[in-house]
Amino acid sequence: MQIRLSILAASIAAISASSVHAQTTPSEPVELTTVNVIGERIGSFKSNSVQVGTFRDMSPLDVPQTSNVVTREVLDAQSANTLFGALRNTAGVTRSQLNGSTYDNIAIRGILVENRGNYRLNGSLPIINLIDIPLENKERVEVLKGASSLYYGFVPPSGIVNLVTKRAGKEPVTDFTITANQFGAASVHADIARRFGEQQQFGARINLLEAKEDVGVDNYSGDRQLASAALDFRASKDLSFKLDLEHYRKDVSEQAAIRLPAAVGGRITLPSVPDSRQNLASEWHKYDAKATNFLFRTDYSLNDNWAVLLEAGKAKTERDRHFSEFRDYNLATGNGTLLTYFGRGQEFDNENYRAELSGRLPGKTITHELTFGYNLNQRQSDSGASAASIGRPQNLYNPTPIAPLSPAYTIASVPSSIKDRGWYLSDRILIGDQWQAMVGARGSRYQNKTTTSNYETDDVTPSASLMYKPTSKVSVYGSYIEGLEESGQAPLNRANAGEWLPPAVSKQKEIGIKAEVAQGMLVQAAYFNIKRPSTTVDAANRFVLNGLAEYKGTELAISGELNRQLSFVASALFLDAKQLNAQNAATFNKTTENTPEWTGSLFAEYRLQAVPGLALSGGLFYVGKRPVDNQNQAEIDGYTTLSLGARYTTKISGKRTTFQAVLDNATDKNYWSAAGNGYIGVGAPRTLKVSAKMSF
Repeated sequence: MQIRLSILAASIAAISASSVHAQTTPSEPVELTTVNVIGERIGSFKSNSVQVGTFRDMSPLDVPQTSNVVTREVLDAQSANTLFGALRNTAGVTRSQLNGSTYDNIAIRGILVENRGNYRLNGSLPIINLIDIPLENKERVEVLKGASSLYYGFVPPSGIVNLVTKRAGKEPVTDFTITANQFGAASVHADIARRFGEQQQFGARINLLEAKEDVGVDNYSGDRQLASAALDFRASKDLSFKLDLEHYRKDVSEQAAIRLPAAVGGRITLPSVPDSRQNLASEWHKYDAKATNFLFRTDYSLNDNWAVLLEAGKAKTERDRHFSEFRDYNLATGNGTLLTYFGRGQEFDNENYRAELSGRLPGKTITHELTFGYNLNQRQSDSGASAASIGRPQNLYNPTPIAPLSPAYTIASVPSSIKDRGWYLSDRILIGDQWQAMVGARGSRYQNKTTTSNYETDDVTPSASLMYKPTSKVSVYGSYIEGLEESGQAPLNRANAGEWLPPAVSKQKEIGIKAEVAQGMLVQAAYFNIKRPSTTVDAANRFVLNGLAEYKGTELAISGELNRQLSFVASALFLDAKQLNAQNAATFNKTTENTPEWTGSLFAEYRLQAVPGLALSGGLFYVGKRPVDNQNQAEIDGYTTLSLGARYTTKISGKRTTFQAVLDNATDKNYWSAAGNGYIGVGAPRTLKVSAKMSF
């Protein structure tokens, strides 16, 4: 690790020297001078556009659905480099099943965000969230809440998480950042962007990262790397190309998951929350994964009103995993079993192709903005080789090291394939200056094949919305959307492990209001109602369908600048989620697992006029109590974490330099951070991150 860091640091130094055409030699003295400056804000806590679904490059005010954008400015102010670190700023986001030491398994509004279909790169390519998706090369993270099948096919109505890459702009970028925490983690990051050509028609943005990982828990070690390129070329005023390439890897120890204790008399007694620095697994319980994503896009303007978009992309993730769970334990003594599952050579491939024709039919009173498209998404997976699980004694309250195990990998791989094809059309109808209507439909043909099951389905799902804008800064809307989704795949710990349940239709209604106030601050409020198929675990430990679940709630969000000194982003969700299958008395009218009644977040940054260049920040992030299962046999308590930060921007030798410190979980709170699928997870300990960034 030290060798790799040294190599990257040397490369960065060489690039830096070349970039500024340094004239000094090693024998010449270099004098550093410091001058305080007032940092002009390049970005904002509010985004002026979204780049997701059929709403690409539209103002948030014109999107008839709840959408949240976490901008680069928010990510930088919080020193966020994980998905959950970004999405905690949006309402209704919780961890699910895992505590996040390897990657972020996330639910929104109590509905799991599917790891192979709901995460998108630049509004299109479905990337595979089975490894921490790096944010260092991303400009912003967007969330389109609710059903999104019109554009994305078979996806749950939790929402689409879209990651938008950084690209080369008018101004060159040469940024180098060093980051560390108190546990020994450290990273070096280079972000370089240039435009070339007589008309600046070529653009390139390169991001390189080398990092040593440590999250402050026992028996943990690892590293991660990132190399990415975002390239663009405008061949003419009508024809342009974009190419995105990224490769990243993470090889770290994985904390043990904690199984729920057995229910007694219909109730589960949970253990006390363990120390957040405790790890029941050992350092050799490794999660080694790597991902490569490729996306190519062509835009061609046929004339002033019509254009063609063509996209092709592929996402591939590979992993080896020694996953462990602590189970069958005695609450009084803490004695139990650490069961380790072994898998290697697992592969996941997504291929995505899209052809789209969009155009505008202007009229005196009514204008139509039309989109016609066809999308093909193919997903292949291979479970790789595996070995029989092995149990070893362990203690919840006083864990001891587990000696490395080397089982024989004798269990053959299980391949599966999914083909999701669909045509779609939408018509955004502009009626005068104040009314907008949108109608759309998608015809889907879906096929899922495994060695044990094979099903196909054809369906058409509609969507419609109506919006009224009393002024250019205010919009009021109502929408109805139907979505197709997989009902789910039985997890490894169920009797029907690997079995896919039949697909199902979800239905969503939403009304809302959006407004820009003050100096461009975006305020949103919406009420939604989602009905979707529910799943449960039956008496035979089988993962099965369980009728419908209804999710209804009110969501609030605000983001932007109150004035030149104060920026903030805040959100809240008040949610009522119930299971409606009266024939299943164990779950009828119970809250769906891992679903809080409300969540809230508030983050603000204040720039001191008295000390130019200095900004202070603070954040509160709340998740309410959640049932651990669909039978509501126990609940994990709600929790609030506090984050504090400061950053100071100055100039050293004429180079803009920012020093930053961020303290997450400042009160060092121990809390259950995740539930679901029979597991509970512990939150991260207090973590101090410090960084220095220099721009050349």
